[in-house]
Amino acid sequence: MSVNAPSRRVARLADCHNIEDFRLLAHRKLPFPVYHYIDGAGDDEITKRRNTSAFDDCDLVPNVLAGVEDIDTSVTVMGKKTPLPLILSPTALQRLFHWQGERAVAAVAEKFGLWFGISSLGSVSVEEVGARFTGPKMLQYYYHKDRGLNAALIEMARAAKFDAIALTVDTIVAGKRERCLRTGFTSPPKITPASFLSYATKPRWALDYMFREKFSLPNLERHVAAGTNVATSVADYFNTMLDQSMDWKAADKLRQDWGGTFALKGIMSVADAKRAAEIGVDAIWVSNHGGRQLDGSRSPFDQLAEIVDAVGDKVDVIMDGGVRRGTHILKALSVGAKAVAGGRLYLYALAAAGQAGVDRAVSILENEIIRDMKLMGAKSVADLSRENLRWR
Repeated sequence: MSVNAPSRRVARLADCHNIEDFRLLAHRKLPFPVYHYIDGAGDDEITKRRNTSAFDDCDLVPNVLAGVEDIDTSVTVMGKKTPLPLILSPTALQRLFHWQGERAVAAVAEKFGLWFGISSLGSVSVEEVGARFTGPKMLQYYYHKDRGLNAALIEMARAAKFDAIALTVDTIVAGKRERCLRTGFTSPPKITPASFLSYATKPRWALDYMFREKFSLPNLERHVAAGTNVATSVADYFNTMLDQSMDWKAADKLRQDWGGTFALKGIMSVADAKRAAEIGVDAIWVSNHGGRQLDGSRSPFDQLAEIVDAVGDKVDVIMDGGVRRGTHILKALSVGAKAVAGGRLYLYALAAAGQAGVDRAVSILENEIIRDMKLMGAKSVADLSRENLRWR
């Protein structure tokens, strides 16, 4: 498969020194339909590229002689203090990328004390994650037509003592993910004549998929066929299962039904940010779903400042999208984000090497944050401000 294929080779985990290296190794390890599901985005993928390139238009201006032998990288976000200003965003289908799936990501989040999210389309149950892993946990919530399923998801999170629900609001219909259309990606995978060779030439992945725990979506399987072994595209799931009538009234009712820490994920306009603050959410995620929905939409970093200025004193503003470097995180924090989140930044690592890969990726970002804060002359996150930024 030649579509957007990486141009250089990374052979092993020890060769991975940044997030792009994990992407290259994931490309080697995964069958092409699975890889391109992670790596792909909507339409021409302009927004996906802009999510990362937006950081290049902003320069850091460091201070020196600040006495930075000891620094504090911690933040308090959604009521929890975490050692790093980083959230591992909830993402779907993780056991398709590596057999350890959400268990690997949860274990690393627990080790580093980070917020971690389970998707409604998670491949490990909310109950198991709640029972096995400590630390702050959220359920990423899709609003379904099936009201029984909606209620069940809330009760799962409550019974598992999850700390927050994040309602995704930017998937009212599916984006046109053309790589998935070309590869025929479904969950679970459907082997086709076009994709057979890719699966056959990745024997380690194929053996893990066939002979380890059967793949399923346990948070859905008691309610809908999409939680069983019926092959379904993500686009079909969004377009048939999710409720397109979802509005502000429905979001507010969900917030009240949950009764705990509540976030809206996928806010991009100031008007929506203000409305979210008015209904009393605890946090908003400035996110365009990794460029996988509305192509041509603005990047979260480009949009961050005006949203922070509008509601940053009322809700926690989390920026999610395009983050690949510690400097990206520092730039978002300097604009005013309470924390920075990402999915691909650990999904590539999960696909490349399971828990060891995710651990190495988070360790690399931790080291970059610490080093870059010291080079910025910032003893704490509170020392980062727009005074240290210049836009080109």
